[in-house]
Amino acid sequence: MGPLSGVKVVELAGIGPAPFACMMLAEMGAEVLRIERPGGGLAMGPPELELLNRGRRNVALNLKNPDAIETVLQLVAGADVLIEGFRPGVAERLGLGPDDCHAVNPKLVYGRMTGWGQDGPLAQSAGHDIDYLALSGALHLIGRAGGPPQVPANLLGDFGGGSLYLVVGILAALLEARGSGRGQVVDAAIVDGAAHLTTIVHGAMAGGSWKPERGTNLLDTGAPFYDVYETSDGEFMAVGAIEPQFYDELIRLLEIETPDRYDQANWPGLHELLTKTFAQRTQAEWTEVFDGTDACVSPVLRPTADHSHLVARGTFIEQDGVRQPAPAPRFSRTPSRLDRPPARAGQHTREALADWGVTGIDALLDSGAAVQAD
Repeated sequence: MGPLSGVKVVELAGIGPAPFACMMLAEMGAEVLRIERPGGGLAMGPPELELLNRGRRNVALNLKNPDAIETVLQLVAGADVLIEGFRPGVAERLGLGPDDCHAVNPKLVYGRMTGWGQDGPLAQSAGHDIDYLALSGALHLIGRAGGPPQVPANLLGDFGGGSLYLVVGILAALLEARGSGRGQVVDAAIVDGAAHLTTIVHGAMAGGSWKPERGTNLLDTGAPFYDVYETSDGEFMAVGAIEPQFYDELIRLLEIETPDRYDQANWPGLHELLTKTFAQRTQAEWTEVFDGTDACVSPVLRPTADHSHLVARGTFIEQDGVRQPAPAPRFSRTPSRLDRPPARAGQHTREALADWGVTGIDALLDSGAAVQAD
């Protein structure tokens, strides 16, 4: 099952982007073993609702105990990948840094997930998604003219600039290791990924087609044909009619006449016209007007909503009574899987360690180096 079937991953539990990356690898078929502190770590709810932890078994180890460190190294010896999200230097102090792990497994791909990276003046500083977006310039781009930057939840930094770059880096390093027989460290920093995501804007700014002022450009709500508009019931419609043929369809279906959209002097008036027009009907009414057309207009739905297109594709599924996104992307021959709900810390300690060939499990449990949850 899955294109990564046979790949074994040791996850040193963290929060946010590293667990999301491990979730993706597990859904693509990798066997991911999550190593968590006894009792678990920071949680946003009950363990069964920590959806970023789905798809893998959970082993509780006290990494302050030398026997637990030796256990992790036993796991690493049979793994293809290790992923950690500690501050720089913490894994080394535990005895689980890249040198320690490569000593027992030279082919290991060692994935590191941080906000600021492994080096640089801020490497040891605390931070969150919003900080990495701010420093990279990505946060400045988001918002309306004359207004402050808008915070895109933690989706753009943690999961876009963080998790996805870690996954890409790990897959590339795995592919390279097949030929070279040597592992390497993948340094995935959210600030680097967030900056990399702005590549198109840097090119446009250099060419003069993107102004530094927020909310004045084609894709940042500066253009009236790429914006969101409130409907009569307080909901919103998203308009992305960039190309001429799509814009013509938009205007035809709105049943209005507009000034030349290419003259930016007309943009304020066009914004006002579209605002008044969309305010005349409900979201459901406008959805019916635009559904299946090439006007590039869509309802802005809540995360809990089900659109017919999403239902047809199975974009969201229900597992164990919880609605959640289905694995992505999709594979034609080796489909992704979602076979395990989120686990409690230590739920699979005994069985998973045994399956991975760890010896002396009873002694580990008796000493508290490992914990089996009830």
